[in-house]
Amino acid sequence: MQRGLAIFAGSLMACAGLLGQGLAEPAGVSREGGALVPPEEYPVFDRVVESKFLTSRTRLVVVERPTVRYLHPEIPVPPTVGWFESAQPFSGRLPEDLIADFVVKNQQAARLEDRFRFGVHIRFVTPEGLAEPDIRFAPRPRRWMPRLVEQETHGPPPTLDRLAFSRVGFNLAANQALVYVVNDRPDGSGAGFLLWLHRPAGEWALVETDVLWVAQPAGEESSIREYDRS
Repeated sequence: MQRGLAIFAGSLMACAGLLGQGLAEPAGVSREGGALVPPEEYPVFDRVVESKFLTSRTRLVVVERPTVRYLHPEIPVPPTVGWFESAQPFSGRLPEDLIADFVVKNQQAARLEDRFRFGVHIRFVTPEGLAEPDIRFAPRPRRWMPRLVEQETHGPPPTLDRLAFSRVGFNLAANQALVYVVNDRPDGSGAGFLLWLHRPAGEWALVETDVLWVAQPAGEESSIREYDRS
């Protein structure tokens, strides 16, 4: 019990430090009245999409406009420091300040803007999958190279349907990032990923991925990590 209280107190101190440096401050406000995801989080989203989801066949990426704040598809509970202590993603190696910033930011949903730069068209949708009327084009960065698909005619479909992102947590030095991404597919399959990125110099690089849950189409067994509500 004393150890748990010590961890919680340390996390509160880390949160206070993040607020002091502006990392956990609320984003701007959209015309709809919700918070906007700040610009510094989009390079993390871009690197995740480029590294894990895009192929040479991808022509359209469907993205949920609001950020997600639950790490389990069936339990509407925002992330807590206690969950990280219990579930131990990445074998418990995440820094406390990184966890604290991620937890603080993801207590409320925010709204994504047209700031992605991973090089293909984007369609924003609601969490229910209803399409918004516009399609945006994310400019292709000069250094981006798509993953090659050996059998173009039998490779992944040209539409990536669909991705949902959490807010991005940063450590105090702003050289590590943590983000949660959901990939829901029309057939009912999907998965939820925690992704840990480092930025030793200049650009973000994906270091590790921890799969939190995997859903199979109806009638097939799914695999979901037990979610600690604490």
